[in-house]
Amino acid sequence: MKYGIIGYGGMGAIRHNAMRAIGQNVAHKIYEIRPVPEFRDLLVDDYRKIIDDPEIEAVIICTPNFLNKKLTIEALKAGKHVFCEKPPAFNGTEMEEIIEVEDQANRVLMYGFNHRHHGGSIKIRETIESGEYGRVLWLRGRYGKSVDENYFGNWRANKELAGGGILLDQGIHMLDLFLQIGGDFDEMHAFVSNLYWKLPGIEDNVFAIFRNSTSGTCASLHSTMTQWRHLFSFEVFLERGYMVLNGLKTPSGTYGAEALSIAKNRSNAPAATWEDEEVHRYDVDQSWEREMANFVAAVNGTVTPRSRDSFEALRVMRMIDRIYDNERHQSGQLFTKLNGEMSL
Repeated sequence: MKYGIIGYGGMGAIRHNAMRAIGQNVAHKIYEIRPVPEFRDLLVDDYRKIIDDPEIEAVIICTPNFLNKKLTIEALKAGKHVFCEKPPAFNGTEMEEIIEVEDQANRVLMYGFNHRHHGGSIKIRETIESGEYGRVLWLRGRYGKSVDENYFGNWRANKELAGGGILLDQGIHMLDLFLQIGGDFDEMHAFVSNLYWKLPGIEDNVFAIFRNSTSGTCASLHSTMTQWRHLFSFEVFLERGYMVLNGLKTPSGTYGAEALSIAKNRSNAPAATWEDEEVHRYDVDQSWEREMANFVAAVNGTVTPRSRDSFEALRVMRMIDRIYDNERHQSGQLFTKLNGEMSL
């Protein structure tokens, strides 16, 4: 498959390496504003030379957040299949606009929700689908990292370029896992803050709780930029047991070893103990290759995705909208209360 890559920073290189690892050739063309010595012969000086190239079938978009919607729409209109990094857009309304174009283009559109493809996440989903442990009762996700003063010079620190803070950067992955496993959540309450870095429109912490009123399944999220020790923890508790995924195998190597603990509950006391757990370790990260293989297979028509990826992206963006709207609503209530107290 002839493909082009728009944006060749860290993620562009990761996606390129994954494509080559699954047997695809090097990219047909690459657009990047900085030098890429290894692939200088493939570089073009205008991203349109990728989108408008009739030989290129698919475009991989790995750019700062504010460009994702624009480039995805342009590529779809040009008749290209598209793989784009998350977030797909800044809000649900923008995602709906993309879907309208996708409907007309009749091309494959997928997004980089990479955490679905980690070994631990796959095992969790397979175990739930087996029915052996009963239905899901509750989920808890904690995902955090630390940043330093260098963050202020990064595009992620600019609301206009990033669209938001840690929620759009990392928390979006945990929300995607919640939706994949717990279904839709129609009840929600959240607190959003930027108490430490104090960047306008760039939250450094989100605490949110969700409930599916139909199934009763609840989920708890903490997404943070002030986790001074990088952390990934995803817990799923079911009627007859639990699964806890701690650590995440990533290119940075800062989240520790990826290990999934699984144990069955006991109907009588005592409950499950540490000794009851079976532990699955994932020392090699194959998530990038799995994800790109899934994209290529969808383009070739050799696999039918479980559900339309853009619809899954829309579900996530609607959750994010509700979190931000909830915070704005609470801030408005607080302002009204304080204003009233001052007038007294």
